[in-house]
Amino acid sequence: MSDIIHLLPDSIANQIAAGEVIQRPASVVKELVENALDAGATLIHIAIKDAGRTLIQVIDNGKGMSATDARMAFERHATSKIKSAEDLFALHTMGFRGEALPSISAIAQVELKSRRQDDETGTLLIIAGSKVEKQEPISCAAGTSISVKNIFYNVPARRRFLKSNETERRNIFSEIERIALVNPDIEFILTENDVQTLHLPKSGLRQRIVQLEGKNINPQLIEINEETSLAKIYGYVGKPEFARKGRSSQFFFVNNRYIRHPYFHKAVLSAYEHLIAANENPLYFIYFEVDPSVIDVNIHPTKTEVKFENERALWQILMVTVKESLGKFNAVPTIDFNTEGAVDIPVFDPTKSSPMPKVNIDPNYNPFRSPQAKHYSPNAPVQGWEELYKGFQNEGKAPETITDEMQQPDLSFHSTGEENGIVLTPEHYQYKQRYILTSVKSGLMIIDQHKAHVRILFDKYIEQIKGRKGVSQRVLFPEVMELSATEAATLPAIMDDLEALGFELNSLGNHSFAVQGVPAEIENPDPGALIHSMISQSMQTGSDVKSDIQESIALSLAKLTAIPYGRTLSIEEMLLMVNQLFACQIPSYTPDGQTILTVLSDSEIDKKLK
Repeated sequence: MSDIIHLLPDSIANQIAAGEVIQRPASVVKELVENALDAGATLIHIAIKDAGRTLIQVIDNGKGMSATDARMAFERHATSKIKSAEDLFALHTMGFRGEALPSISAIAQVELKSRRQDDETGTLLIIAGSKVEKQEPISCAAGTSISVKNIFYNVPARRRFLKSNETERRNIFSEIERIALVNPDIEFILTENDVQTLHLPKSGLRQRIVQLEGKNINPQLIEINEETSLAKIYGYVGKPEFARKGRSSQFFFVNNRYIRHPYFHKAVLSAYEHLIAANENPLYFIYFEVDPSVIDVNIHPTKTEVKFENERALWQILMVTVKESLGKFNAVPTIDFNTEGAVDIPVFDPTKSSPMPKVNIDPNYNPFRSPQAKHYSPNAPVQGWEELYKGFQNEGKAPETITDEMQQPDLSFHSTGEENGIVLTPEHYQYKQRYILTSVKSGLMIIDQHKAHVRILFDKYIEQIKGRKGVSQRVLFPEVMELSATEAATLPAIMDDLEALGFELNSLGNHSFAVQGVPAEIENPDPGALIHSMISQSMQTGSDVKSDIQESIALSLAKLTAIPYGRTLSIEEMLLMVNQLFACQIPSYTPDGQTILTVLSDSEIDKKLK
């Protein structure tokens, strides 16, 4: 019987490694830009075509490579950063993997041009599917230029599972944003289909955040800065009043590397406890500087997850640092005594006497006189006194003497009072401004008023989007809305659906938009916040199917505009809501699966009252 275990060819091994490292065009951008940073570049130009499917090019002004280094960079496990196993735990650079370039060349056509500053000529290297097709000296600028063409051209299954151009473009923006936020001293230029869409000149950290997130974010930022023996923590967090529904603009960085860390996210939320609503999230840009030996960055192929040696202690430090910064912001308001037009406070002079204050009275005022009546007579008969007794005609009558006509609810009679948080109405009861209670054949039905309205509005909005029946109402003063680079990349994918709802947006350039119109039925005074929330929701779902995007937008808008808890409803509003709810196809659950209503059966009530 022959042996069955054998070594894989390098080309296949590289494709397997590419599956771990290169997941989509954004992964290529990340790897190439990080290599440019390690080369000491101060200017990085990124060019993409067709969201990276056709071309990804990264040009830097770094130190370049020799002909031998250029060839060795595409060999598996080749690196300039690691010489022993101990070096894995003392890394300060990004592109140390030694798998990125071989993996990229295994699934794409790669062209490399590189020249060192002191060399007269550079090197041209062309590789396709891990095979070197050409290597020759050429004349080129100092630095390195790498072009990656036709990604996954030889792995059609992987290419077929790439998302739409809008989704892939959004992911590229996200990777650039994460890298740019930790390198404010580096200039970045992004060109898409030969059109420059992003330019980030050298700046400070706060200015870089403003460049990426929009100038409206500048007044929202509170600086944090704490240095301990375990770590240095610095960056910016958002003011509580600017908390958002979505989870955009939340970043953790460790030693200039972007990470995801749910445990530390809870520490930040703990610092905001009682300052923001339970369904809102603060924005933050938090940077950790720690000894590389106390973290492990190799627990995830893309290195977005990091294991800390002292996570519990860092959790406490982070929470206290954020809370202290928030406390300073809220507890120490600034007072400017030099403001022009300030009220002068008089100095007390005991030699001067103060006059008695005068009270103006009307001697002819009569509190019993009707405002409409010009003449009042105390002996005149009171008009309309019958209205005082309306509703008491049946009081004291036996139940069998009340006719069917008397049993009909009077919709103009709103309530008989509030006791224990229950609003009493002829057919419906509102309990604690949260639930609607109504009698049904099998018992007592309890309806959540906010969730019920979400269900009703969702069905309405999804019908408007699919039928493009939304009615737009022009605003008197258009609101100018600033989007971040990532949000601006997401907007084109949902623009048609926003217009179908009734939103009208005009691009002003540089990621700014003017809100010219809003859906006619929306009373929200802040349409910019609505659009921000819907974009954030679309970014979080990451869906690529049109119907899923439409449902995400409709659900987001329904949640933002539905009747909130704590609002007292009239009889007409409760009746209308109940009727509209049961006209929906799925009245029992919200679109995201939350229970809207429940029935307390007669037997359960009897059992509790025995």
